[in-house]
Amino acid sequence: MAVTKGISKIVLAYSGGLDTSAIIPWLKENYGNCEVVAFVANIGQDQADLEGIEQKALDTGASECHVVDLREEFIKDYVYPVLKSGALYEGTYLLGTSMARPLIAKAQVELALKVGADAVCHGATGKGNDQVRFETTYTALAPQLKVVAPWREWDLRSREALLDYLKVRNIKTTASLEKIYSRDENAWHISTEGGVLESPWNAANKDCWAWTVAPEDAPDEAELVTIKVEKGEVVGVNGQELSPFKCLEALNALGVKHGVGRIDIVENRLVGIKSRGCYETPGGTIMMAALRGVEQLVLDRDSFKWREQLGQEMSYVVYDGRWFAPLRESIQAAADSLAQDVNGEVVVKLYKGTATAIQKKSANSMYSEEFATFGEDEVYDHSHAGGFIRLFSLSSRIRALNAAKK
Repeated sequence: MAVTKGISKIVLAYSGGLDTSAIIPWLKENYGNCEVVAFVANIGQDQADLEGIEQKALDTGASECHVVDLREEFIKDYVYPVLKSGALYEGTYLLGTSMARPLIAKAQVELALKVGADAVCHGATGKGNDQVRFETTYTALAPQLKVVAPWREWDLRSREALLDYLKVRNIKTTASLEKIYSRDENAWHISTEGGVLESPWNAANKDCWAWTVAPEDAPDEAELVTIKVEKGEVVGVNGQELSPFKCLEALNALGVKHGVGRIDIVENRLVGIKSRGCYETPGGTIMMAALRGVEQLVLDRDSFKWREQLGQEMSYVVYDGRWFAPLRESIQAAADSLAQDVNGEVVVKLYKGTATAIQKKSANSMYSEEFATFGEDEVYDHSHAGGFIRLFSLSSRIRALNAAKK
């Protein structure tokens, strides 16, 4: 491949996995022995994966390696805003990977500008959504930086080819042909793709789940967790007020224990391909149950309907990588406005894969026992309903009368 002009320093989004381990030497070989700076985002993945990662990057050919702790920022500024909107992509996916990518790309761009790089690079494939998420962020924040996407350029098309490439260059890797699943992990979720999951007729086996206990193996006794909510955000767990990341950590531990947050789905990727994956979002599933529980008390019918519409639109905007677009900011502003009164406390019951809000209270509750009771009351005149129904159905009455005349 011809050397690309104008690139002398590249900042690579580096994970230490098979792909990015091969990318560092590949960049140096194909981009005129350019300088490669490795950028590692700590977003709550298995912390054991970060041990020794700086030295690994240097041994692979990087000139520097920067590990940046983004865990609190990830949950506070990316997860919580989306959770507040109620976004669920295609009705089930809590957007774990989708929310992480714009933050990683933003921090990568900030490092690139700091070290005077000419370009940024990612290891996303040409088939997936992540290439779009990375590159739309690059464009929004630093359009002057060039973008290198090796999977769209090199001829290394398989796991075997990547392993052989590293072997020839005596570069060590923990990857192997036996590790057939592709996983993405952060504080919010872990996803598993590939292997037996490539056929939608194959049921997921135990190897397809990395965090959670199988619901049938979860404790036979339910566990209750009390969650405090302020302005649509989880701020406390079991009476202890915690940071967003610490709230998630506490709820993850409980959710994992009770097998909460598993989904096995076939989703529509942005590029037009359908993909199948097993996703685990234990703490997030509990948070979602708590927030929706408070909303049920606080939001009136039209407001709740509007929030649901916001959530659906937000799910596509985030999934498609348009985090730094005016549309996302606009949806977020509306969701923030609706959430101002979403304050309260919820007790969530965890039992064999389920998270159910069984008790809820709020100082802003619009629920009135006096009006809702099936017993005798002195606040609601049943006879008033007749006039309401007559007006509500007036168009149907007129339509029927017109049809009778014909």
